[in-house]
Amino acid sequence: MKKIITIVILLLIFIFIYKGRSVYMPLIRKVKGKETIASIGQKIETKTFERLQEKISNLGFTTFPEEIAIYAFKEERLLEVYVKKDNILQKLISYKFTNFSGELGPKLKEGDKQIPEGIYKIEHLNPNSAYYLSMKVNYPNAFDIKKGKIDGRTDLGTNIFIHGKDVTIGCIPIGDDAIEELFILCKYALKNEIEVVIAPRDFRVNPQEPTINSVNWSGELYSKIKKNLNDNF
Repeated sequence: MKKIITIVILLLIFIFIYKGRSVYMPLIRKVKGKETIASIGQKIETKTFERLQEKISNLGFTTFPEEIAIYAFKEERLLEVYVKKDNILQKLISYKFTNFSGELGPKLKEGDKQIPEGIYKIEHLNPNSAYYLSMKVNYPNAFDIKKGKIDGRTDLGTNIFIHGKDVTIGCIPIGDDAIEELFILCKYALKNEIEVVIAPRDFRVNPQEPTINSVNWSGELYSKIKKNLNDNF
């Protein structure tokens, strides 16, 4: 009996450590003191540049670029970072999602675990994320709000981030090394507005639109995403 109790306790501890970051990390941050974008930069900027230096140099830059765009493809579970130079997007680096939730199709409501789909931008950087570092995506955008009103949906959800670690219930996790790099890239580019396109799949490779039964406006959404891809690539 004692053995069973021990196993149950260990299992509960493991689940809490793995799933309860949003509960205990803010407490840890409070004890340690809050980080700032500047303090994080002091800690990781040099090593981040060393990791990215060759890729940055190959695109003709000597320091972090100040104009970037982010493209995330749900089916491929891939996030790509592009640098804008002479109004042309050139790929800097790709990161694999470290986890995934939901299915293909837009986010419709709080708690549906869907990763949104659409054309967004980065609102701000969070140096005190429960998932190491993160950047907030401006979901719901004007398109999401408009369609929510038409459908009669009021609780669209919020707090969509690109972050570290490997857990998610609607955000995009890319792991700690990757989020360090993306965080610093965004730090330099944020003043110029960072576009974030989240697509169900990479329409450049497979133009067929997935069938989405939950809404009748997916075709309109995917036309907007396809136009963005066609205009930029």
